[in-house]
Amino acid sequence: MSELALALLAAYLIGSVPTGFLLVRWRSGVDVRTVGSGNIGATNVARAAGKGIGLLVLLLDLGKGLLAVRLVAPWLVPQLALTGQLACGLWAVLGHSVPVWLRFRGGKGVATTIGVLLGAMPLVAALCLGVWLACFVIWRYVSVASLAAALTLPLAQLALSQQPIQVLLGSCLTLLIWARHRANLERLLQGTEHRMRFGAPSSSRHSPS
Repeated sequence: MSELALALLAAYLIGSVPTGFLLVRWRSGVDVRTVGSGNIGATNVARAAGKGIGLLVLLLDLGKGLLAVRLVAPWLVPQLALTGQLACGLWAVLGHSVPVWLRFRGGKGVATTIGVLLGAMPLVAALCLGVWLACFVIWRYVSVASLAAALTLPLAQLALSQQPIQVLLGSCLTLLIWARHRANLERLLQGTEHRMRFGAPSSSRHSPS
């Protein structure tokens, strides 16, 4: 169990690297937590420092999840296979969402979760990304697409007859993403959630997401 504990800690520390915060501070000298929604994820980074930096943060945050399941888990807990990968992936997402370096104020974990799924369960990742894309095209809410994709995760695992512990870990990822979207859910209910238009951002009213 000492190897598992070490792997989880390593995954958390990898996930907790605040890429969005660091890149925006480097690019513009601005604390991204004071811009828009205050989130350090790619969507808010794009508002603070431009789409190019936002895309870079998306890829780096995705890479944190991929690194946790493809390097950390196989190296330290190879005998646990997929279960170990998902456990490390969950802790990487926790690191991104509640990073120790930023007093536990981090991102929503969607991109890092995508990296986890791409590394551990490519088929489930494809299903979740397909749901995300379909929901975004239909409703143009990043939050709605992310929440729907998160719900798809454990359902896809059940459809693939994965082990109960693996479905439980996937469900924890879903619950974490939903918990990190509390403010978005409130704005959706109020009709003030930020809505994207193809080619230019807009909003149903004027509230940030």
